Amino acid sequence: MSMRGRVPRSRVSNERWIVSYSDLVTLLFGLFVVMFAVAKQDQHKQSDVSQSVDEAFRALGIFSAVGAHPSQGATGSNDKAAMPVNIVLGESIMAPAAVKQDLERMRKDLSQTLSNQVATHTVSIKMGQDGLVISLREAGFFNSGSATIKPESMPTLRQIAAKLGTEPYDLRIEGHTDNVPIHTVEFSSNWELSAARATGIARIFLDMKAVAPERISAAGYAEFHPVAPNDTDAGRAQNRRVDLVVLPRNKLNFAASGGAAQQGGSWRKITDDD
Repeated sequence: MSMRGRVPRSRVSNERWIVSYSDLVTLLFGLFVVMFAVAKQDQHKQSDVSQSVDEAFRALGIFSAVGAHPSQGATGSNDKAAMPVNIVLGESIMAPAAVKQDLERMRKDLSQTLSNQVATHTVSIKMGQDGLVISLREAGFFNSGSATIKPESMPTLRQIAAKLGTEPYDLRIEGHTDNVPIHTVEFSSNWELSAARATGIARIFLDMKAVAPERISAAGYAEFHPVAPNDTDAGRAQNRRVDLVVLPRNKLNFAASGGAAQQGGSWRKITDDD
């Protein structure tokens, strides 16, 4: 048969997969471009927020060191690790380190104002885990088993209220007792006694109109948060107290320097700074 009448067979290509592979690579490239663009946009937003916070610090005039621009590296990018974490105190914005410094200022100021009470061990002022703790010992403010404030202690409460009323902090009033059970006509347990003492102090501060009501809270803890062992008279006397805890609105923990550290029902001996 003549070869002229034959139609040549088309060759089958084994490289058609390259077309699908090229489409996949193109799609992946487009995906990475979109992800990169989104990431760069987020960086711009973060930079805008940081600049706005910095301007707010400088406008308020609170702690110029906090309002300073964060350090920049050779590339000009912001060092985000150097940016402070801020907390809101009333109408102001302060960094945690500044709050602790401010509470320390209050401690020294109150220690000077109440130097006589501190010397007689009826008042103790120290830094605690939650903030500044002004501890009112039972001997100076209450009769045994009673929640009625001694009249002679009212001038001390007025001095404390006058100092706290000018500060932008919350006030948590905590009632504490020793572990000796109580059962009287007025109180059937230490829970009731501790709560009554705390709410009584709160009522006095409210009546004085020195501290805003929304800044005050009261709680009774009975004998379950001791600051000293209950196996001696001296230890039990320290545990019978009302603590005025001056703390920031978000209740950050502050390391106690020489103060009592409470963890559950455990105790660590207090060393007064004054």
